Amino acid sequence: MNLDAKIPEGDLKDKWKRYQSECKLVNSANKRKFDVIVVGSGLAGASAAATLAEAGYNVKCFCFQDSPRRAHSVAAQGGINAAKNYKNDGDQVWRMFVDTLKGGDFRSREANVYRLAELSAAVIDHFTQQGVPFAREYAGVLSNRSFGGVQVQRTFYARGQTGQQLLLAAYSQLSRQIESGQVKMFSRHEMQDLVVIDGKARGIVVRDLVTGEIDSHAADAVVLATGGYSKVFFLSTLAMGCNATAIWKAHQKGALFAAPSFTQIHPTALPQINETQSKLTLMSESLRNDGRIWVPIKKDETRLAKDIPEAERDYYLERRYPAFGNLAPRDISSRAAKERLDQGLGVGPLKNAVYLDFKDAIARLGQKVISDRYGNLFEMYKKITGIDAYLQPMLISPAPHFSMGGLWVDYELMTTIPGLYAIGECNFADHGANRLGANSLLQASVDGYFILPLTLGNYLSGELNKAKIKTDHPAFLEAMAKASQKIKAVLANHGSITVDALHRRLGKILWRECAMSRNAEGLKEAIQEIRTLQKDFRENIKVTGRDDEINTELDKAMRLEDFLEIAELMCLDALQREESCGAHFREEYQTVEGEAIRNDEDFAYVSAWEFKGEGRFELHREALKFEYVKAQTRNYK
Repeated sequence: MNLDAKIPEGDLKDKWKRYQSECKLVNSANKRKFDVIVVGSGLAGASAAATLAEAGYNVKCFCFQDSPRRAHSVAAQGGINAAKNYKNDGDQVWRMFVDTLKGGDFRSREANVYRLAELSAAVIDHFTQQGVPFAREYAGVLSNRSFGGVQVQRTFYARGQTGQQLLLAAYSQLSRQIESGQVKMFSRHEMQDLVVIDGKARGIVVRDLVTGEIDSHAADAVVLATGGYSKVFFLSTLAMGCNATAIWKAHQKGALFAAPSFTQIHPTALPQINETQSKLTLMSESLRNDGRIWVPIKKDETRLAKDIPEAERDYYLERRYPAFGNLAPRDISSRAAKERLDQGLGVGPLKNAVYLDFKDAIARLGQKVISDRYGNLFEMYKKITGIDAYLQPMLISPAPHFSMGGLWVDYELMTTIPGLYAIGECNFADHGANRLGANSLLQASVDGYFILPLTLGNYLSGELNKAKIKTDHPAFLEAMAKASQKIKAVLANHGSITVDALHRRLGKILWRECAMSRNAEGLKEAIQEIRTLQKDFRENIKVTGRDDEINTELDKAMRLEDFLEIAELMCLDALQREESCGAHFREEYQTVEGEAIRNDEDFAYVSAWEFKGEGRFELHREALKFEYVKAQTRNYK
């Protein structure tokens, strides 16, 4: 299979402009002739649906939540990046491009990453005009702060609620289009399958999560904006309903899955407190601007943090990475925390946490300044833990968070199935092997507002006046029947293992063997254990209730079936990539100091997997060429 990324010719700085000037367009009158499906209503999905509808397309938008406002984008806290140089600290598009490419450990395309940085400024202007209440300086200028992996202040924020505010802005636009009738909104509907006819994406099969009804919808193009798959770990910072069913069904229909093993462990989450816990809570990376991370230098320390003198504290990120300190990238910071915990230096009731301390910042700036910057995060922390972080350090721990991997897409954000697009976190395109903080909201916004509305027209211009596909086509009927049969098969299996119990077992396997560090022996064991879990699912899963009513156990079971298959592919991908890069840290490939050793000679490519039937995958490679920035060993010291 030839993976053509469709990257425009010419200088890096001119590629997007050249694409815009040369791509085919659909005039406003003809846009009314096209139907587009958008699956997902988070920041990427809502912005895409609203923008496409405003342009004139007929849009159907689907989400499994009871309202688009409840999409998981609401949980993003710290900010959104843009190279506007408001702080006059040397920032520019080129620097942001290099920071992002380096942060992903040179495992992403130069052209995509540069476009992300290039469009970042326009995103901030767009949201400001929509009324997003970004933090401002005394004089009224938008404020900035730093995030991990950079040495400038380029992150725009609304306290610790940036994702919520951006989603509300996109939701407002979406609501306007729903009211106008240009968008038909289907909440509490979950995609069950992708319908491909004559090699092109032509629609989807969905299930009404309230009535259980299976239905189908036809369209001229399908856009997936369904987020990441880190809920595969069970315990993660993601909402309980986050899943990967849509992208996995697309993968099974021919869309290649890229870099599945590239999953990010966030260094700043609340630690697990017991075995029955079902979710972990994210504490924004922005806290690392003013909070200092440390552990005691003695094992099994029993004293309170305030009673441990400075001489007996190890500010390990500041010691090990002095140039970046507490703002070292997420993958590096998480592994450094793991090393401390593995050495028995953890704190908290279960000794599974490190300290995030604001004592020095409060003494320097005053509590009011810290409250103005992070007040809602401190309130959230106190509500969950009962601890006042103004008076004693927060307890934080690494946790599964973001997935850099996802469906393979070209420069136009189209998958290997013509007419099927993947935007936001569900594609692999911009972050390589590690995402820098505050680039997630940026990618979702850039994809939905600025890139997809243009690239979609380049495809649909070739579909003009072609015969419409209707849902009575045999492919739709077959997909609906298949979806119904799978549900009935799960309900007919009166086993003894609950969905959550099986998912917890899967999460523990992945956390042990395919999280912050991996090795060949462990990955091989994990693959065999996951296959055993797949067999347990088929033979021993227990799902109560019926399929013609609200049944959250059934919903979770159908998602878990896909997670079990994704988990196997994650481990296969990690096993074949015999190098350390970004979040993919193979223990066999590291320096004496514990830093990653990348192998550019053999692995400077995007691994893109083709589904070949149950448990069988074929690897394809998209070579990565670095023409403008020389691939180098990351150094944050």
